[in-house]
Amino acid sequence: MTGGEDAAAGYVFYDSKLAVKPGDLRDLYRFTHWGRSRTLEQIERMLCGSNLCFSVRHDAKLVAFCRMLTDFVFRGSIWDILVHPDHQGRGLGTKLITYALSHPAVRDIPIITSYSSDLVLFLKRQGFEYREGLMVLQRVPVEYS
Repeated sequence: MTGGEDAAAGYVFYDSKLAVKPGDLRDLYRFTHWGRSRTLEQIERMLCGSNLCFSVRHDAKLVAFCRMLTDFVFRGSIWDILVHPDHQGRGLGTKLITYALSHPAVRDIPIITSYSSDLVLFLKRQGFEYREGLMVLQRVPVEYS
């Protein structure tokens, strides 16, 4: 379940939805304008329906989270990129996205998208490009038919 540690800063990274409790995630959502109204039941169902969940704990407290929906071959989308305000500005968001995108289950997927309008500048720094209402990380050329 543990994916890695940033021991110097006391952060522990996880790549399992089992590491995320709905109540802990609800506490993170309260810092967003788009996730404040999510209920515990909705969060639990969302976690069950997500392919991959990545999280970071500091002193056992959930401080960062994102999730992915994917077919594990051609496409993936990254959602709900969250870092607790007390832990922002330390590079934790970048480490979380790097951790998620380099995960063995998804690192070879050619197209990763995100629909976050709040994180355009952040995602551009991670290699994403803005395209018609979404952010796209295109790792290799893709033919469309």
